[in-house]
Amino acid sequence: MDWNLVLGQATVNGLIIGLLYLLMAVGFTLVFGVMRMVNFAHGEFYMLGAFAAYVGSAHLGLPFLAAVALAAAAALLLGSLVEWLVLKPFRKDELNGMIATIGLAMIVQNLALMAFGPDPVSMPAVAEGASTLLGITVPNSRLYVVVFAAAVLLLLYLFLRHSRAGRALRAVVEDAETAALQGIRARLYYPLGFGIGVALAAVAGALMAPLFSVSPFIGATPLLKAFIVVILGGLGSIVGAAVAALSLGLLESYSSLVLSTSTADMLIFVLVIVGLLAFPRGLIGRGEA
Repeated sequence: MDWNLVLGQATVNGLIIGLLYLLMAVGFTLVFGVMRMVNFAHGEFYMLGAFAAYVGSAHLGLPFLAAVALAAAAALLLGSLVEWLVLKPFRKDELNGMIATIGLAMIVQNLALMAFGPDPVSMPAVAEGASTLLGITVPNSRLYVVVFAAAVLLLLYLFLRHSRAGRALRAVVEDAETAALQGIRARLYYPLGFGIGVALAAVAGALMAPLFSVSPFIGATPLLKAFIVVILGGLGSIVGAAVAALSLGLLESYSSLVLSTSTADMLIFVLVIVGLLAFPRGLIGRGEA
């Protein structure tokens, strides 16, 4: 066995998984930052994004990137409407808001179960062939995932840093009361923040769809991993989330080479506990960018 090749493939797979976890975690952090609410329906928007990409690509005949864009736009609109119509009474109410999102998750999952059934479905391959990078052969379908995930994160960064709406949203996340004193109407940015957050989850699900099977039950694990990334990276720290997400993805990929799935998951949780004991405020720390 060529271990250099095996480790190279594991590294690429780990980076792909880590980028998907990062998309989930950034969206999770954004929703919490705006609404001070733990969104337990985040995984269901991941699942809806996967099904949207599946329907767009397999049934409507859309190019894969168009299907991903459709999933993101649909999640942004749906998320904004859900925040305005369902979650508005629970703004800044952490406990009741958390319970409301648990109920929302159950409703969305059962609606998906009624619409698509319990059996997993598979998408056609995004791209044929493979490319060789630094001596490592990588399927082109996985390169699509890396490039598109990185592009989405870059667009989000540019939006938050350089657009008027993005700067206002960041101000609301930092301190809604101070933002209001500056003339920013925070209530207008709650639906936007929630919509962007769940749209990132939907993009992660859409990018995952060609690599794994799609079913109504796929949201739980990504939600748990996003929660781990957010806590381990430092609540509110995008840099910390990036470090934690990529580290978690690589750890999962490397451990799967020598351990069973259940043993690898157990090892990961042990290391997470050790990491939190060593860094109680996360790898970067609360509130750092």
